[in-house]
Amino acid sequence: MAAKDETFEPHSPVHSIHAPLLEAAWLYQADQVCPEELPMTAAHALAAGMDTPALCELAGLPRHADPRDIRNAFEQALEELGMSLPDRDLARRYALRWLATRFTAGEVELDELASDDWWEMEAETPEEQAFLALLPPCTCCIDYTLGLDETAWEAQLHAAARALASHPTVGPH
Repeated sequence: MAAKDETFEPHSPVHSIHAPLLEAAWLYQADQVCPEELPMTAAHALAAGMDTPALCELAGLPRHADPRDIRNAFEQALEELGMSLPDRDLARRYALRWLATRFTAGEVELDELASDDWWEMEAETPEEQAFLALLPPCTCCIDYTLGLDETAWEAQLHAAARALASHPTVGPH
């Protein structure tokens, strides 16, 4: 078990048994995980050998349970495991890099990138800025702002996503 109130880097090999739960914590803090996904994440953590009362409770909750109950159980499970949620801004930066990585791997379609989730985020690196600048706020904006130049935009978006995905991992070291 980790030391109390330790915030982990999501991809640290030292904490690989915690990896799915850690990634969920980072994405949860960045508002990129739906509460209904957390019981299954807890079930996977139990299967990986983690075991706390709140983790068991969370794994037993149905997907349609009250989101507040799911959030409370998730945060309690993290606390019982000695994990704390990362800083929200740092988690958002991690989630942006996670999105870029998934996009370069072909796991995210162009229209899935259209979201107003990112408009208020302040980029801290040139790679983040380049990727953020190319993300449309909604799907209708793709056609409206790009017109016939969608091919050039897609090429620029892939280049920016690759640059961000290859940037050093965001998170505490």
